Amino acid sequence: MSALKILVRGTVQGVGFRPTVFRVAVSLGLRGYVLNKGSNVEIWVEGEKASEFIDALLDALPPIARVDEIVASEVAERHYKDFKIVSSGEGERTSFTPPDTAICEDCLRELFDPSDRRYLYPFINCAVCGARFSLIENVPYDRERTAMRYFEMCDECRREYENPADRRFHAETTSCPKCGPKYTLYDEKGEILEEREPIKAFASLIDEGCVGIAKSWGGMHVICNLESIKRLREMYKRPYKPFAVMFRDLKAVQEYAIMDEEEEKMLTSPQRPIVLLSKRHLRHLDPILEDISPGLGNIGVYLPYSGFHHVFFHFAQEDAVVMTSANIPGEPMVIRNEDAFSLKADCFLLHNLEIVNRVDDSVVRLYKGRRFFLRKSRGFVPNAIKVGYKSNILSLGAGENVSVCISKGGNLYQSQYIGNSFYYGTMQFLEDSINRLMSFLGMRMEEIDAIAVDLHPRYPTRMYGKEISSQFGIELIEIQHHWAHSAALMLDNCVEEAVVLTLDGTGYGTDGTAWGGEVLKSSFYDFERVCSLEALPLLGGDAAIKDPRRLVFAIFTLLGRDAPYFEREKDILAAMLKKSPKTSSFGRVLDALSCFLGICERMTYDGEPAMKLEKYLQRGLELAKSGKEYEFNTEVCQSQGRKVVRTLPLFEQLAELCERGRLRSEREKAAISFSFVKAILEEMVEIASEHASQHIGITGGVSYDVPIVSIVENATQRKGLRLLTHNSIPNGDGGISAGQNVIAAHLISAARKKVK
Repeated sequence: MSALKILVRGTVQGVGFRPTVFRVAVSLGLRGYVLNKGSNVEIWVEGEKASEFIDALLDALPPIARVDEIVASEVAERHYKDFKIVSSGEGERTSFTPPDTAICEDCLRELFDPSDRRYLYPFINCAVCGARFSLIENVPYDRERTAMRYFEMCDECRREYENPADRRFHAETTSCPKCGPKYTLYDEKGEILEEREPIKAFASLIDEGCVGIAKSWGGMHVICNLESIKRLREMYKRPYKPFAVMFRDLKAVQEYAIMDEEEEKMLTSPQRPIVLLSKRHLRHLDPILEDISPGLGNIGVYLPYSGFHHVFFHFAQEDAVVMTSANIPGEPMVIRNEDAFSLKADCFLLHNLEIVNRVDDSVVRLYKGRRFFLRKSRGFVPNAIKVGYKSNILSLGAGENVSVCISKGGNLYQSQYIGNSFYYGTMQFLEDSINRLMSFLGMRMEEIDAIAVDLHPRYPTRMYGKEISSQFGIELIEIQHHWAHSAALMLDNCVEEAVVLTLDGTGYGTDGTAWGGEVLKSSFYDFERVCSLEALPLLGGDAAIKDPRRLVFAIFTLLGRDAPYFEREKDILAAMLKKSPKTSSFGRVLDALSCFLGICERMTYDGEPAMKLEKYLQRGLELAKSGKEYEFNTEVCQSQGRKVVRTLPLFEQLAELCERGRLRSEREKAAISFSFVKAILEEMVEIASEHASQHIGITGGVSYDVPIVSIVENATQRKGLRLLTHNSIPNGDGGISAGQNVIAAHLISAARKKVK
């Protein structure tokens, strides 16, 4: 064998792959070329050792490269004189450029080397690290298709770029202080404060207590020191919403939070997500930790990932700062300089490099080696998930925490986190994300086989799906919310059927009511609702979600007890009960329990009452190990072909405990809330086990709650079954689009077989 033509598919652009191919080929004395072709890489090698090339290449892969497939064929020699990296060409598009990843150790050493020409240069990167997806406009991945095309390389950068022995050989985003982007510091009026040392001046202002906005890779952050959190909350009208905190290093993290080996590994990974960690309870830190995440047992923690972050902490005195997304509540994160000044801040640190693709910081929680993505974005997107179908499906997700998916050629491609589709700006972002995905994949809307949407008639994503379905004559497939959750979990675990606890705040059911506490026996073709929680009234509809006191009032009125709250309005509210919509939502049960126990009586951000209850459930879990537990007796009835776990009798038992004075201490609240929730979950697992043979799954927004997952896992294992949890696809509504996609593909396949 003297010549090979090779096509490599995978994450092979923007990761230093072509330079690696060049070095391996030259080391073996081979001739030929390597080029980006479409979203893949084409290689031609000829010479005596051509047969050794593929193994040698796989041994030398760059750290963030991923090879999914290699197709090699023997060819006749063309008698090339040497080996070259040649200009990119068009070709099939089956993968993207890699996600943005934290700067590598080599670049970090240069960043703080006073003798290096990139000393303290915040845009430092090389062939294997730095901003990627946030900068790219299209594939193949070359400088002219990125935002860096506006910055012409200086002679020194060009020499590095063309030198095979250099780390920046064909690094498309190479730049330096002479030729690259730069930061400028502005005041609140948009006037320039500092241009020579803007990051140093910005760090000083943050140390002094200012609230600032800084532009990073995929968007902008609001930043302040920990002593200024109360002021930040007042400025942005976020009285209780938890803020993410960026720490200087691991040592600083350990002062505020508890982490295990897996969590430390995730924090320091190239993806650098925000990781939820348990608070370290020390008397002098408790007030600050409470300011960061009021009423919660954990905080969102992350480490510097960009050159800017490292330079900022180099100048700052603080070891930790709040660093949260800069956006108007509900709207997408700001990415344009001119829009930044619409936000409240004392100073603005902005650079002149365009952000092409908005990517929020990813948020992840770990559970026994599994990753629960609360937000999957920077560092993890774009990525491809192998699926067993070739259909081109566009799936649009639910209403909030939206992502979209497109399938092509046996892969499923999920967008970055998009957000709440009930806001106009978010829908614009969604449309842009779809267009970008399709452009990367070389697709046109006419090539889409079907569009998958949620059943909910008021979701903007559904309305948008209907519009493009009508415009292009594409089949529209409506998929029940919790079935999509179940399918996402099955896809995440590579199983084709499962009995799944789908637990969340709400989802539109096939009967037109709001579901949320379900046991579904699911496949990718259909599902059966084998169990649900008792339907409770949402007094005033959505008003009961924002004000859980209405849930408690409704429950106690139905129990014939004196209902707490609303003494003046009780007659009006009682009259509203008969006409109020009902829900089987597990999330609403948690909200009512949290409210009744005095933990959280009003919701100021999504999921707040249930999230604040989790701290008590965790303590209750620990108390139960020492025998401190209360007995709650569950009742199950049959209704419309399914079993229903009744929750009203449990609230009756809760009220009786209260009357006996059992809720006097925080310890008792923890033990009682845990016992209450455990009773419901164990009954649901009992029913699920009647239909399961190997495993039971848990999905939905409630499955981010670690004590709840622990209860379900323990109950599942006692039945001799295995618990399926998420790992790569978000548990919550961010995973809905993936579930919709796989269901739609299977329904189309079944329909085609039926026609034949």
